[in-house]
Amino acid sequence: MFMEKKHFDLNDIVEMKKPHPCGTNRFKIIRMGMDIRIKCEGCGHSVMIPRREFERKVKKILVKAVQE
Repeated sequence: MFMEKKHFDLNDIVEMKKPHPCGTNRFKIIRMGMDIRIKCEGCGHSVMIPRREFERKVKKILVKAVQE
C-alpha cells in the first residue's frame, strides 16, 4: 500500500498535521530545495525543515499558487 506523493510548489498554502504554537495551522512555502522554508500565516514566523520531514508533516495543500 503506497501513499500518493503530494506535489507542492513555491507560494502554496499548506496545512500541517500539528499547528504552530501561535495556534494557526496554515503555512506558506517560501523556499524550496533540499530544505523547505515555510512561513506561518498567523504570526509570520518562518521555519526551515528538511524536505523529507516536511513531506511527512504536511496534511494537505489548501491553496495552490498561481503559475505565471
